[in-house]
Amino acid sequence: MEAGRERVVDAGLMRPYVAAFVERVTARNRLPLDYSVESLRVVDFVVDGLRKGAKVRTDVDGALFELGAYVGEVLVRRAGAVWVDYDDAQRALFGQLIGVRMPDGRVWNPLGKVVKRFEIGAGESVRELYLQLHGRRRTRARVCVGAGAKSGV
Repeated sequence: MEAGRERVVDAGLMRPYVAAFVERVTARNRLPLDYSVESLRVVDFVVDGLRKGAKVRTDVDGALFELGAYVGEVLVRRAGAVWVDYDDAQRALFGQLIGVRMPDGRVWNPLGKVVKRFEIGAGESVRELYLQLHGRRRTRARVCVGAGAKSGV
């Protein structure tokens, strides 16, 4: 993974961005990123490695963004989410420009979830996020946040 890559600032560009990221890292690093739920364990593992190796978060911001984008794309492909551009209030809340909306209307922040995993460690699993979100049904749209709103989910 190459830190410092240009970040996508439009939800409509996320799918090709993630596809290019996956192609690049699977070829170079042989990471099993296949958009499966189980591949989210790999993301947790990679973030933990970044956490151990980085002195400060800014050293790995690019890689965290790419991994967060991958997590969002798994939600899109496996749980029926769609990429969305956050409105001003959501941007302020999440500290991100882009997130996903689940079929039940709730908006989530996979990019921030990966940052939280980096900052907190094992208590913040992206795989567990998927397991918590998948299959829930509600009829009205809501914005959902966990503890630690800015970088969290």
